[in-house]
Amino acid sequence: MIPDYQTIMLPLLEYVKDRKERSLPEAIEHISKRFKLTEKEKREMLPSGMQPIIENRVGWSRTYLKKAGLVESTRRGYFQITERGQQILKQNPQKIDNKFLMQFPEFVEF
Repeated sequence: MIPDYQTIMLPLLEYVKDRKERSLPEAIEHISKRFKLTEKEKREMLPSGMQPIIENRVGWSRTYLKKAGLVESTRRGYFQITERGQQILKQNPQKIDNKFLMQFPEFVEF
C-alpha cells in the first residue's frame, strides 16, 4: 500500500541523516523500497494522470520537512538534512506529521 505523505516524513528524514545531498528520484526509490512497494504501486498515477502517486507524496513530504527547517534545498532537485533535522532525529520521534511540525514557527507560518 502506498503510504500517505505524513507517514513518509520520518523515513525520509532518516534517509538523509548522513548529511549527504540527495536527489528527489533517489529519495523516491529509497522510500519505495522501504515500504516494499510493488512495481504496479510505483507506477500508480494520481487521478490527474500527470504524476505517480509515490512521487507526489515523497515530494510533499520533502516540502513539509523543508518548511519546518528540517531539510534544505542545496540546488535544483536536491536536498539535505539541516542541523535542526539532526537534532530532531536525536530525540528519536515515533513519527513526524503535521501536528509534530507545528512546533516550528516557520511551519506554522506556512
